[in-house]
Amino acid sequence: RSGQAVKEATALARTSRRSAKPVRVSDVLGKYLKSAGLAERVAQAGIIEAWPKLVGPEIARAATAETVTQDGILFVRVESSAWRQELSLMAPEILALLNRGRKVGRIVRIRWMTGGEGRTAVPG
Repeated sequence: RSGQAVKEATALARTSRRSAKPVRVSDVLGKYLKSAGLAERVAQAGIIEAWPKLVGPEIARAATAETVTQDGILFVRVESSAWRQELSLMAPEILALLNRGRKVGRIVRIRWMTGGEGRTAVPG
């Protein structure tokens, strides 16, 4: 699948060279990501970086988005079980914030984790 996407992106770039009309790199990359089936994963990964802006400074100080699974589950590490409980209650509002304006790369569930590495995720 990825090989076909590379061929399509290369063909698009060649076509634009022949017509002397410039093509934006973002257009070529976007087409490649979509045809390779990666656009949704890239959009999901963007939530990790955008987490502090999306949830605000208070929540961002207490909780860190760590990873997103392919099926849209976001794993978030929290500093205490009290925060885990509070954020679990706020999960519907947080999901709405994370998904606002997104057509692809939506988060379907948040799993809150407390403590150090290797702890079991707690459903949110």
